[in-house]
Amino acid sequence: MGEAWPATPFAIGLSPLGERPWLIASDRLPDYLAEKHRLHAERPDRVFVAEPGTRAAQEETLQRVANWQTAHSPDRFSREEGSIRIEGMETPVELEGSDAPLLTAAWLCAEDLVLMRRGEDGWRLAAASLSFPSSWRLAEKFRRPITAIHKPVPGFSHGTRKALLVERIFDNLKPEAPVLRGNWSIYGDDKLFHPEPHAGDGADSAQPAASFLREERQTLTLLPGSGDILFTILITVTPLSELEKSADGRARASILAEQLDAMRDDELAYKAMTGRRDTFVKLLGKIATGTN
Repeated sequence: MGEAWPATPFAIGLSPLGERPWLIASDRLPDYLAEKHRLHAERPDRVFVAEPGTRAAQEETLQRVANWQTAHSPDRFSREEGSIRIEGMETPVELEGSDAPLLTAAWLCAEDLVLMRRGEDGWRLAAASLSFPSSWRLAEKFRRPITAIHKPVPGFSHGTRKALLVERIFDNLKPEAPVLRGNWSIYGDDKLFHPEPHAGDGADSAQPAASFLREERQTLTLLPGSGDILFTILITVTPLSELEKSADGRARASILAEQLDAMRDDELAYKAMTGRRDTFVKLLGKIATGTN
């Protein structure tokens, strides 16, 4: 990944999606889907929420996801009467009769799916199937405006220039022009489900070389029917040691080192890197040059 990382740390960094794929169906799709099903079976309230009145937007999302997958990955997704069969999964996904169409849509993709709705307080989180959070809890963000959701992020709290700019971007989004952005963090393990605060997630490992790069590929699409914004989040986790094995990985390590080196104290704290920047900048520099 790394295709849509902001040029500088904590920049908004949106770019047109253009000809790049909206959803990604990799070989690991069955693993992601199995983990989604497991999490939902154990604690459905932790991974799915929806306001009343969002059903039409959920159904619009389901139709969009189903159409995309069958059109762009026909080798993995085959449509049957009233359902879609996914390669590597035993049970087909039934497309009709669900009380939560957004959840059904999530059974068809590796991405998490979030619906943002415009209200008096701005854009708020109105519904979500979120199985792979990166250090945030869905229940704490549900029905909250985007300024409150972003409050912990340096430079994005209510009233800041960046917060106002995000609201303006959301207001001006067009259905025919989805946008893409990326984000990254370094974690101490490769778990997909990470609701714990970032500072307590094991990132303080005594062995930085055994840490993992966690990337988020995010897209935002204005749904023409409901007027809601569909936010997709694809999580990819890669051992830092794997980056040295490819030119793309070494290039990403170089960018990580540069961005980490440029962070302010509050940004380092948010990324759980306080007191550890120099160690990781040195490590990433060695990976980037192939001297690790």
